[in-house]
Order: sequence, then C-alpha cells, then structure tokens
Amino acid sequence: MTQKLVIIGAGMAAGRVLDHLTDAGGDWDITLFNAEPRGTYNRIMLSPVLSGEKTFDEIVTHDDAWYADKGVTTKFGVKVTEIDSTAQIVRGDDGSETAYDKLVFATGSNPFIIPMPGHDLDGVVAYRDLEDTEAMMALTEGQKAVVIGGGLLGLEAAAGMAARGVDVTVVHLMGHLMERQLDEPAGYLLRKALVDKGITVKCSANSKQILGENGKVKALQLDDGTELPCDLLCMAVGIRPSIALAQENGLAVGRGIHVDDQMRTSVENIYAVGECVEHNGDIFGLVAPLFDQAKVLAKVLQGEEAEFVNREVSTKLKVTGCDLFSAGDFADGDDREDIVFRDPARGVYKRLVLQDNKIIGAVMYGDTADGNWFYGMIKDGTDVSEMRDTLIFGPAYQGGGAEDPLSAVAALPDDAEICGCNGVCKGDIVKAINAGATDLGAIKANTKASASCGTCSGLVEQVLAVTLGDDFVMPTAEPMCGCTDLTHEDVRLLIKSKELKSMPAVMQELGWKTSCGCHVCRPALNYYLLADWPEEYIDDPQSRFINERKHANIQKDGTYSVVPRMFGGMTTPDELRAIADAADKYNVPTVHVTGGQRIDLLGVKGEDLPAIWKDLNDAGMVSGHAYAKGLRTVKTCVGKDHCRFGTQDSTGLGIKLEKALWGSWTPHKVKLAVSGCPRNCAEATCKDIGVVCVDSGYQIGVAGAAGMDVKETERLADVATEQEVMDLATAFMQIYRENAKYLDRPYKWVAKVGLDWVKEQIVDNVEERNALIERFKLSQKIYQKDPWAEEAADKADQYEPIANLVLEAAE
Repeated sequence: MTQKLVIIGAGMAAGRVLDHLTDAGGDWDITLFNAEPRGTYNRIMLSPVLSGEKTFDEIVTHDDAWYADKGVTTKFGVKVTEIDSTAQIVRGDDGSETAYDKLVFATGSNPFIIPMPGHDLDGVVAYRDLEDTEAMMALTEGQKAVVIGGGLLGLEAAAGMAARGVDVTVVHLMGHLMERQLDEPAGYLLRKALVDKGITVKCSANSKQILGENGKVKALQLDDGTELPCDLLCMAVGIRPSIALAQENGLAVGRGIHVDDQMRTSVENIYAVGECVEHNGDIFGLVAPLFDQAKVLAKVLQGEEAEFVNREVSTKLKVTGCDLFSAGDFADGDDREDIVFRDPARGVYKRLVLQDNKIIGAVMYGDTADGNWFYGMIKDGTDVSEMRDTLIFGPAYQGGGAEDPLSAVAALPDDAEICGCNGVCKGDIVKAINAGATDLGAIKANTKASASCGTCSGLVEQVLAVTLGDDFVMPTAEPMCGCTDLTHEDVRLLIKSKELKSMPAVMQELGWKTSCGCHVCRPALNYYLLADWPEEYIDDPQSRFINERKHANIQKDGTYSVVPRMFGGMTTPDELRAIADAADKYNVPTVHVTGGQRIDLLGVKGEDLPAIWKDLNDAGMVSGHAYAKGLRTVKTCVGKDHCRFGTQDSTGLGIKLEKALWGSWTPHKVKLAVSGCPRNCAEATCKDIGVVCVDSGYQIGVAGAAGMDVKETERLADVATEQEVMDLATAFMQIYRENAKYLDRPYKWVAKVGLDWVKEQIVDNVEERNALIERFKLSQKIYQKDPWAEEAADKADQYEPIANLVLEAAE
C-alpha cells in the first residue's frame, strides 16, 4: 500500500533520507517542500563555489532529473505555513494542501544575526545559502569585506572572498580562532596561515555597531572605537535550529525539535531530522551526525528497528592550505595528560589528550595524515598504555628519538640578529665558527657577539652547538621551566628576533613541550610579550599571579589589602578623610602606615573590592600597585621646602618620577626614593633607583636592595638638572624592562650584565637613551591606567561571592 510522505526542507539531511528510501525501493508517494527555490545541494561545498574553484551546478546532489526519475513531487519556493496534525494535512503559502501519512521536519537551521545597531543594513549578510554566497561573489578585487566570527563558517567565507582578491578582515570575540574545535596553539597556526593568505585577523575584538550610509553598510565599529571599512559584512557567528514552524504547530521543542532515538517527535506520525532537532540535549551542526540520523529515520519509516546514537565527530577545515584536524575533548583537567609534538620549521603541531590510558581528544595542524587513526582510537576507547612512548608519531612509527631542542635556533635564517648590542647576526657567527672559533670566548673575540651585556651568551652557544654538532659541549644552563629547554634569556631574544607577538606563537615557534605552558612560563611569557610588543600584544590576566589578577594582595585569611597611591608619599586631608571613611564603611579591621609612605587597608573582603576602589577613585586616588610587578612607591623626604639641610626639591622630584613611571609593568617590583640631602632620610641608597640631592645637583644610584638581600646602590651618574634625573631614571626602567629575566630585581640583573654596560647604553649613548625613553612612553600610553577604575566600572560582578551551596541545600 502506497504511503504518503511529506518532507519539509530539502537540505542535506533530507536528501540523504530520500537516497536511503528510494534505494530501498519502498512504495512511497513523496512530496518535498523547500522554501529555497531549489533542491538539495552540498552546502559544505559552498566555500569552493565562493572561492571560484567550483560552480554551483557541480555541488548539486539532487537535480530536477533525479526527482523526476524517483517520482518525487517538488514544491520549491513554497513555504509551509500550517500543519493540521489531526487531519494530517500540510498547507503551503501557495494555497496548496497536501495530505500525509508520515511527515518529516528537515527545516535545518537559521543563521544567528547579532541584533546590534545596523544589522539590517543592505550589504549585511549571513553565510548560509546560495544567495549569501552570490552576494559575496559579487564583490570585486580590492573591495573590502568584514567577517564577524572566527569559527569554521566564518573562516571559509573569509578564505573564499580572499581568493577572489577581496580585502578581508575577520573579527573574532574569543582569544583564538575556532576555539570550540582547536586549542590555543593550533588556533595560532591557523591564524598565521590565514594572515599569510592576506586575511587580517582580529581576535579578542568585540563588535559594537555596524555603520551605514544611505541604507548601505559602510563599516564595522569595534567597542574600542576602531572602524573597519567594508563594502559587505558577513555575520557568521553561529546557527540556531529552525523550530518556529514546529513550535507553532504544537510539537515539543527546546533548543531544537525534541526527538527520540527513532527520530520521532512528540506528535504521532511526525519525525524530524538534521540541524533542526534536539536529541538528548544535543543539537547538531556537522554533517556526520545528520547522515547518521537520516539512515536511522529511513529504516524506521520502512518499519525496521534502528536507533540514533550521537557519536564523537572530527572536524577538518576546508580552507586551502590549512591542514587541520580536531576530534574529541581537549579541555584541560587535573586527571588528564597531554602528549605534544611540535615541528616549528614545518609548522606542525600535534596534541593528544589522555585520560585513564585512553585518547579522549586530538588536535593536529600541518600534518593530519594520522587523524583518522587517532579518531578511531577515540571512538573505540582503545587502551594506549603499551604504545604510550611512540603514540604521537602515529601508526607508521618505526623508532626514533626525542625532538632536537635546538630546532628553534637551527631554523633561524642567517640574517637573524643574535647579539643586539653589537649587531651580530647568526650568519656572522656561523662564518666565525667555520673559520675556527669553537667556543664562546673565541666567538666574542672574533665577532663581539655576547661581549657586551652577555644576555645572548646562551643563544650564541646554541648556534655553536647547531653548527659544530657533537664537537661542541654545551655548558649546562637552567631552562625557563619543564615546558622548554630554552633559558629566559634565550626566549627573550627569540621573541624579538623572530618577532613572536603572542603566547601561542612563542610556544609553537620555539617548540614548547606542552600545549599551553605552565604556571612558571606563562607569567614570564606574558610579561616578555607585553614589554616587547606593547601595541600588538594583549595582556592575558589569566597568566598573572593571583594578586595581579585581583589588583590587591591576598592575605592569609582570604581577605585583601588595599593600598591607594600617594605620589611621592604626599597626601591631603581630603584623601585621608576618604581613606578613613572607606575603612569605616567596609569594616576594615587594620589600617597600617607602610615603610613606603603609604596607608594600607588590611582585611578587605573580596566582594567589597570594587566598591572600596570606586570610593577611593571618587576621592581622586588610584591603585598603588602594591601587588604588582611594577612601580610600587617613590619615597621622599620633605626637601628644601621644610628641612634646613635640604638642598633640592626632593618631594617635587619624587612626585614627578612617580607620575611618569606608575602603571608600568616590570620584571619584578621596583621601588624608588629621593633624599633631599646626603643625610638620606628617604633611604635612597638601598632602592632599585635612588636619588640623593646635593648642592651641585643629583646623585643617581641603581641596583640597591633592602629585603632578603641588603645592598647599597651603585652610582649610575651625577647630573645637574631634574630633567636629566627623569631621563636617566626612565631609560633605566626601560632597559631593565627590555632585558631582565622575569622575577629578577634590578640588582640581580645589573650583577649579570655589569653596571659598565648599563652606563654605556643610557649615560654615554644619548641616542640610545632617547630611544629607550620613547619606547617607555609608548608602553605607558597603553598600560598607564588605573585598574581599580576599570574593574569597578566593568567587572564588579566578578567579585561577587560564590553562592553558599550548603545553605541553599539546607533551605
């Protein structure tokens, strides 16, 4: 007996259902509705159509001849408006009524459009169907397009338009591309590949509004005020199951149309398949589970037993030249173990995530040949304990050793600068080695590499090792951490010489052994990157210590201390009243006067931090950064204004220094002092930078210490004017910022490089001093800001206490 089957939607899932049913030869009278004016095509292949590699006709899977041959009645361009599930009739917007015995919803999904101002302008499109594709194909070479969304679909759109000569910018909210499928290192490599194709990529960028002119899109404005001009804007920020028709006609829905294991909906004789469904809480956007659903549904419609089981799926990116594979779960966890392989020279990255001796996740970039093998192991839950040591190398592995830790240095080109002080490149050192220089001393004598500050010594030795091989014995040096064999000094130099401007870039190009670093290297890398690339690098708060993340020092009882800045140790009655009021208002148990001429409010509750900061901000006070690796205090005495021994305005100079230097991030905390006379009441001779005023001017000392180590400052220079003090102090701060190992105080760093070298750079070399000052000023334009004000205004809710779950359960 012939059964009447109506299918709403002609997407890939519906097409696969029809394939199975017609191949099985059942007795069906099939009617196919589709709101689009066409039948089934391979939506996945819209990207090659966009890029010009294929025509639309080449991606059509079911043409008019196929439907005619299979006896399928088509109603293309007809939208279903109503379903009478009692009479089992489907009504279309053309006035037609079609009876059914079985009805299948295959309505797919709708692109999500961010409801920001301007989203309805002409020229704003999604990337979902042929019409969207044709709109992008209409752009001509040199025109500009912006793609919002760095997921799979957005990147395909960007690559397709770029292949046509369009100037494309991708704007992505998250920190790296395709964050759902990729970890940070693989996201870095993908971004690098797209940039090499001429695509501009802006991550951690939030769209504010779409600007238009005469009803047509003109530009995208980001929340930082940046405007990105465009002739077309593609919004590829995700999809939502198309459930409106089902919901209007009484079917149970959640995020999608609810179905059971047989793809049955809540209404008798009505089924659903594809991106419109929700099964056991899951919704679907990749093709593999859709085809599994179609196979199950076809069997169920034919009266056979079948059930849909959602399975792990893998992702491959279809952007030419980007070989990428992702499968399973690769989130971090205490009970998980990573196996990581990197080959920086070839741009290869592989990561396996293991749990209980089984692979649960895999990410691969650059070499994905073994992806399906790993995918099979994930699906099968294979025990890999016997092959643990060789697992990362794939099924064809037949032996081998550890990766060469010197590969990053070996990959450097001959013109890569090794010694910045003397302008010596790798090629110069290699020539000297080939001419007979076989140790560090000989290299110094022949090329002057590492003969000045010495911080490149480790890198020079690695060039020796790469060039001489087994004939060179590498002196032992302590690596930064267990994630790398490179020292802090090596990493700093390579960040500069290879122009590495993100944490994933450093880890990939320098061959990190772990996927995302550790608690030792991430804070150091975060500092090195923001110090070397202040305009390009975005500070990562999660790579900072807890005190810097909270902008306050945590105490042993879990409360915090709050120290407002008092420039030069000076304050006013109004500021003191504001501090006293804050102490009363927030029940601060302890108010302490510090040795750095500040007032410390101890015992502040975490949830009160934003509010107390705002109150202090309202009184004109900013963070004292008492928690930071940065400028803490500039201590002063009262100077000649009040003291009969004072020789200069020590207080005024201290205020000027603190106002110029506050907010800067440094390898470790930095403290200054200015004493008005040699009696040294401000204790300037044991500070990181200390100034002692004398009748003839100012004595500047550096590299003092008064903590676990006690050390007198070393004389940097004697100068006659305040401006010279300001210039030398600023230049010293910057040269320390640019060259010191993370967590080295200035006295430790100066001991390594020598005070003579520091003097050569900032006292004797006026040009270099001025360059250092300019670089410091550039950094300050970005980082000299009050974190208290920012946190209180935008992130106060993050300081709210976690709910008392015990109390809630009891209630």
